[in-house]
Amino acid sequence: MDFDVTTFPLRDGRLCTIRPARPEDAEDMIRYMAETAGETPFLLRTPGEVHYTVEQERELLGSLLADPCSAMAAAFVDGKLAGNSCIRCLGPKRKTRHRCAFAIALYREYWGLGIGTALIERLTGLARQIGYEQIDLEVVADNERALALYRKCGFTETGRRVRALKFDDGSYHDELLMVRFLGES
Repeated sequence: MDFDVTTFPLRDGRLCTIRPARPEDAEDMIRYMAETAGETPFLLRTPGEVHYTVEQERELLGSLLADPCSAMAAAFVDGKLAGNSCIRCLGPKRKTRHRCAFAIALYREYWGLGIGTALIERLTGLARQIGYEQIDLEVVADNERALALYRKCGFTETGRRVRALKFDDGSYHDELLMVRFLGES
């Protein structure tokens, strides 16, 4: 879905612009996916699992932009992609159309500046506009930084998948299921 561009000041005084991710962002997005995957173990992908071609990424970004039930927001600071966030319908079935899935990641250099909160709030507003009643997400149980952000933004824990993820070092990690109901603030 397309939506209005917003700009806001970061905690360090710089300005951040949030706008829809567009097909022309494809190269930046591919680089971002690989680099952010190497900056934290808490994303589902590893740097070696980013195999999109620029054309595939352009097509994906174009389809998200055209989809009235999905939104991908890209955050830019000083003209550089700082991170992105996305909501997507869980499926076309009537019993799940009220829910959307949420994902977010930022380059490490932009952590703690308010971008994550702004992306969540922007996408929460878009989810309401689309007509979703709740936003669902999964987060690695050990990811205290993300958990604090999600709780601050109104998400609550609803369950746990035990040993949901196996890291490259052989360790297992639980995944927490969280939800934010959109009828509530």
